[in-house]
Amino acid sequence: MSNPVIFQQAKFLTSAPTIRHLPADEGIEIAFAGRSNAGKSSALNVLTRQNSLARTSKTPGRTQQINIFEIDAERRLVDLPGYGFAKVPIAMKEAWQKSLSEYLQERKCLRGLVVLMDIRHSFREADQELIHWAVRSNIPVLAVLTKSDKLKSGARKAMLLKAREAVPAFGGDVEVIAFSSLKKTGLEELEAIIQGWFSAAAAEIAARNELS
Repeated sequence: MSNPVIFQQAKFLTSAPTIRHLPADEGIEIAFAGRSNAGKSSALNVLTRQNSLARTSKTPGRTQQINIFEIDAERRLVDLPGYGFAKVPIAMKEAWQKSLSEYLQERKCLRGLVVLMDIRHSFREADQELIHWAVRSNIPVLAVLTKSDKLKSGARKAMLLKAREAVPAFGGDVEVIAFSSLKKTGLEELEAIIQGWFSAAAAEIAARNELS
């Protein structure tokens, strides 16, 4: 299980409206979360070198369920329901929020959280709440500032620096990178950090199994 992750192997496993419809809570999951217009699906597609693994849409908020992508028998990527922007009925939005919070609070195999946000509008209230929750739960966080190609180099560096200066206030294990699905900027960093999370979790599980 400590072998390098081959992200291209990821394949769609299932969609679940609630955590009760998910596969068994074992192995290792890395979840992707963010506002409905943050470019979450595009980032997953770039990471896995697949154009349509996660559905992208010009209408934000298409991710209405918890989508699970299996890399191998032990490792999965999870696309969580988007929050915030989507123009949908309130009842539907509340259902998404419920499944999102249940997953984050109850899923034991969650071992890392990627929070995606538009580099021009980073660390909004909902993003901060999500990161604070993860820190309290000892889950490492990677804040991915998407759509970095929308800014010129100087502005991009300034927004990245500003975001990194905000990190100490969260405490815990929080990193920040700039990312562009279009230009593939930040892809190597994204891969390396997720790879590290999978490896650390696998080592921890192996050590625990030896003790038992």
